[in-house]
Order: sequence, then C-alpha cells, then structure tokens
Amino acid sequence: MQQRYMGKTGLQVSELCLGAMTFGRESTEEVSGQMLNRFVEVGGNFIDTADAYNGGLSEEILGRWLKTKQRSEFVIATKVRWGISDGPNNSGLSRKHILNAVEGSLRRLGTDYIDLYQVHMWHPPTPLEETLSTLNTLVQSGKVRYIGVSNFSGWQLQKAIDISHQNGWEPFTCLQPLYNLLDRETEWELVPVCKNEGLGIIPWSPLRGGWLAGRYKRGMSGPIEGTRVKVAEEMGWTESWSAYNTERTWTIIDALFAVAEEAGKSPAQVALNWLLRQPAVTAPIIGARNMTQLEDNLGSADWTLTPEQLARLNKASAQTLPYPYNYLSTL
Repeated sequence: MQQRYMGKTGLQVSELCLGAMTFGRESTEEVSGQMLNRFVEVGGNFIDTADAYNGGLSEEILGRWLKTKQRSEFVIATKVRWGISDGPNNSGLSRKHILNAVEGSLRRLGTDYIDLYQVHMWHPPTPLEETLSTLNTLVQSGKVRYIGVSNFSGWQLQKAIDISHQNGWEPFTCLQPLYNLLDRETEWELVPVCKNEGLGIIPWSPLRGGWLAGRYKRGMSGPIEGTRVKVAEEMGWTESWSAYNTERTWTIIDALFAVAEEAGKSPAQVALNWLLRQPAVTAPIIGARNMTQLEDNLGSADWTLTPEQLARLNKASAQTLPYPYNYLSTL
C-alpha cells in the first residue's frame, strides 16, 4: 500500500484508512484485532474512529490493540461532537465539551496524543471562534497533532479556515465528507475549497453502506436481509433502499460491474479505486465488518483504472447540476 501526504502537510498516511466504526458492533474485539493486524501487514498505518462509535467501545478496542504496538508507527484519528453520555455539556463543540472529550478519548485509546482530532459535525449554537481556539490550544499542548473536520458545508468550511488564518490558529488539514460514485455533491463546493486551501480529503462511506460492494444489481426488488442497506431502511438512515432505488443508481451499478469485469477486479475495488483517483482525495475510509470484506477492500490499492474506465464511471455517475453550479461550469 502506498503512502500519501495529508493535504499540504508533511504527514504521511496510507492510501486507505481503516475505519473502526464496526469495532464492538458488527465486529467482535477478536475480529477487529485480526482486521487491524492484516491492515498493518499490507502497509496500512491510518486508522479512524470516534468517541461516539458504540459508546466509546470502538476507541477502547483500538486502544487495547494499540498497546501491543509501536505507537509512533500509526496515525490515529478520532472525532468530537456527539459525546457518549447524556447531559447538557456532554455533546457539542463548546470549549468545555471538547476539553472533556479529548481526555476521554486519550484514556480510551491508551495514548498521550491523538494524531488527527476531527470535528464530527457542525454545531450551530457554538461560535466557531470558541471551537477553533480550543482546538488550537490542544495542538499547542501536544495532545493533538493535527485537526480536521467532517460534515461541514462549503461555506462553513471556508469560514472556519478563514477564522483560523485571521487569528493565527492551527487550520484544518483535512475534510472527512460523504463521497462516492453515488454521492458526488461533495464536488460542488467542498472539493474546490479543499484544493484551494490544501486540505486532504478522507471520504467516509466510499461504498455507500454496501450499495457499491457488488451485492446489489439491477432488477432486485428490495434490500438484502442482514445488510446495512436493510437496516438503514428499517431505521430511516440515509443509505436506505428507498433513498437509492433509482434509475441513476442502477445506471452507476451497471457501469461499475462492466468496468469491474473488464479490469478483473471486484465492484468494491473499482469503486474505491475510482475515489483514489479523484482530486484532493488522500485516503478513502474502508469500514469492513469481517476479514472477507477487508481483503476485498484492500484489493483496491496498488493498481489504477485506465483513463477510459474512469471516464465511463464519471459519465455514469454524473449529476445534473443545479443553479448556480450549472452556470459556473460553463466558465
């Protein structure tokens, strides 16, 4: 697995990031450890979690595994915003919550520093200055090495970057957005901001909950039992069958299977490799539940789609641009 620089920083991370959201939920601690070991074996060093994942259990499992390794060899990322317990100050992006949350994450991870500390989502009540100055303090203290952001809109991200620059605070070094062949809205505002400001992009849900993993094909009448898409349908999550059972989805999946057959790869490997070729993308976050899924995902690295194959996937997944993007695209 190749290493890439995170945006314009000197931090090098593996071109795939192992997401730990499944740890302690779909994946037992034993299986989680096996996946971590295999990921490292093929050259992976970048692991992403969050304090909110499974009530902190994801961080705990990762922390117990990390104790058996050389800490400096890994880039450990976690997030703050949602919290793991009830209470008026146990969530959000206030100074109080961030300072409490980072201590909890450090304790669960069993480490004295976090490589990448990310704001999990926009928090309307909290002034950006309060959040950003607190993150800057964490970097200065050495508890955090770099900071990033997830689930911001274009204007929110740009405003945060500008405030940090104006005050001489540590800027965001990466963005973690929803980005895949089915969801390309990130390209309208967020990708241009990241390219212009030098942020790396680490997409979450690169296979959109399994839609792009090879189990869904045109002609199916409903979600497969036991899959995330099925659970999403029952829970009202955004990757549900109702949300994606469209002609555009099936057109993209048709193209994905055709390119996969031609390239001698699985659909999941093609979908991930497509993301790896997109501007400003540093490392898609793979979220395997078991070793079989992990092995398939790992096969997306160390090769490349041809320009013609990329063009076919781009065409199949292209979206009709709304105003003002349709006007701006003609310039």
